Amino acid sequence: MAQLNVNIDKLKLANPVLTASGTFGYGFEFDDFIDVNDLGGIVVKATTEEHREGNKYPRMAETPHGMLNAVGLQNKGIKYFRDEIYPKLRKYSTNVIANVSGSTVESYVAVAREMNQLDHIPAIELNISCPNVKEGGMAFGTSCASAQEVTKAVREVYDKTLIVKLSPNVTNIADIALAVEESGADAVSLINTLLSMAIDIRTQRPVLSTITGGLSGPAVKPVALRMVWQVAQAVKIPVIGMGGITNAEDAIEFLLAGATAIEVGTANFIDPQVTVKIINGINEYLEHTGCQSVNEIIGALKTK
Repeated sequence: MAQLNVNIDKLKLANPVLTASGTFGYGFEFDDFIDVNDLGGIVVKATTEEHREGNKYPRMAETPHGMLNAVGLQNKGIKYFRDEIYPKLRKYSTNVIANVSGSTVESYVAVAREMNQLDHIPAIELNISCPNVKEGGMAFGTSCASAQEVTKAVREVYDKTLIVKLSPNVTNIADIALAVEESGADAVSLINTLLSMAIDIRTQRPVLSTITGGLSGPAVKPVALRMVWQVAQAVKIPVIGMGGITNAEDAIEFLLAGATAIEVGTANFIDPQVTVKIINGINEYLEHTGCQSVNEIIGALKTK
């Protein structure tokens, strides 16, 4: 059996398969389907400083090759997470990664500072696709300056593994990746959802209450793959790839493009056992190709 373990900074993963935030709850929702500890880690749903109800319904819609969502980071805030959710997460021996979101630099810092005190959470994933309310709603991750500002501020209060999740809704995602690397990120994850919309021709109104939302699923995979490859060429820190991964072949493509690990998102809604199937599929591929370790295929894409 091939070696599947990989490292993301100080984070040691038994295999390169993680779950994407917002698609796997807090992990225990999937306990009836898989042994969560078989995964390299789980990225739990977003946590903000204060309680958030999220956006008005409807806030999800199916598309021919994916789904739109505009849930709006619904959660009960960092204090509830610390007191009620965190104790339940301590049962897992795999890596539990917290997704941290906010609407101001200060709110990101407040959540990261609390997460830093939780021993069983060895890493956070900083979601910089959130709108910066102080700057008129433009997402933190759409400019190098704002991405640097929030990453630096969080780095000052967070001393464990800091992963920054990048927005694809930019001109050059490699520039943003370099900016957060320079500001102290230990790794980057990408892509977040693509800004999209759907229209109901019967009512002649947008399907989502927010008009636009985030597209995920198989439709985004070619875009995600290209961006992961571009970023892996640009930065020295590990890259975690995601976007439309539904099977082992998809995951292997991301690894070949330069991702050290991958996150499975929308596919969890279709098949709650998909993550374990992907792990097994990666192992079968390595054995078939004669590789002793998954590290042999990371960034092994042949372009000449």
